[in-house]
Amino acid sequence: MQPSGDVNQRIARISAHLNPPNFQMEERSGLKQANCRAKGGSSGFKVAILGAAGGIGQPLSMLMKMNPLVSVLHLYDVVNSPGVTADISHMDTGAVVRGFLGQSQLKDALTGMDLVIIPAGVPRKPGMTRDDLFNINAGIVKTLCEGIAECCPKAIVNVISNPVNSTVPIAAEVFKKAGTYDPKRLLGVTMLDVVRANTFVAEVLGIDPREVDVPVIGGHAGVTILPLLSQVKPPCSFTPEEVDYLTARIQNGGTEVVEAKAGAGSATLSMAYAAVKFANECLRGLRGDAGVVQCAFVASQVTDLPFFASKVRLGRTGIDEIYPLGPLNENERAGLEKAKKELATSIDKGVSFIKK
Repeated sequence: MQPSGDVNQRIARISAHLNPPNFQMEERSGLKQANCRAKGGSSGFKVAILGAAGGIGQPLSMLMKMNPLVSVLHLYDVVNSPGVTADISHMDTGAVVRGFLGQSQLKDALTGMDLVIIPAGVPRKPGMTRDDLFNINAGIVKTLCEGIAECCPKAIVNVISNPVNSTVPIAAEVFKKAGTYDPKRLLGVTMLDVVRANTFVAEVLGIDPREVDVPVIGGHAGVTILPLLSQVKPPCSFTPEEVDYLTARIQNGGTEVVEAKAGAGSATLSMAYAAVKFANECLRGLRGDAGVVQCAFVASQVTDLPFFASKVRLGRTGIDEIYPLGPLNENERAGLEKAKKELATSIDKGVSFIKK
């Protein structure tokens, strides 16, 4: 029989993964939760998800638990995070899961993280635009980014919370105020637009969407989403009717899901998939993999706007290179001007929120 001290130590390790408030066994036995990785935990990166109990956060957390590049996964939310943590922690993958509940545990959730993913906020409902979400989600993103600036200023930050066209500038201004801003480490996640574009174009072409790559530039709302159908890989051509159909469907993909769910939610599952796909690319960049290129909404000089979504190359410190837009046809040039006009307003709105 093992000595009771060894048994107690093993129990403390297991309980530390769940990190529930007022864990009863601690009161009975005097055991303290050990801040340690379980024996057999994988080597990899430490990732925090802020808003882990939400509609995007839960599937996102589950998929990140499955990612072999993740060694430690911190799940934070203001409600229900202990339950999500307990559920996901039972998955037999390498990442160790710990849960954090409420503002008082935000710093613990963020300390030492390599990548922070922010899906926190309220979802879109029928009839709502992304701007309708602004006042609530802007305040949430501000608070979370203040925590990041204090506890893990060198982390790569993936912003999902809508409206991304405004919340990324909000995050930038918070980091500037804190003196920690590094534009290479702040990325707005527009991957869902790329995922939709690949899927919808593949449907028209009659091929596997995994074989398709559609650059999507601009922003992450309505007309600011600009698919460059002239640059699709594999090279192909579309009729004017197909261009109009594809552009409109890609731009309105979120609305399509909101209306189909009829008040029961927004694009949570496809967003979680896209967010994990993008996070994996960020982790590959951190690992030092070569040729990691994806579209993201970032601080940029490819246009006269301070932020813009385009293809970027990811590396050990975040963004290594921002690529030019490449040749645009007449239709895309007109779409770009329309996108820039709306983007400018959204960016200013985010900056003003912090500076007011």
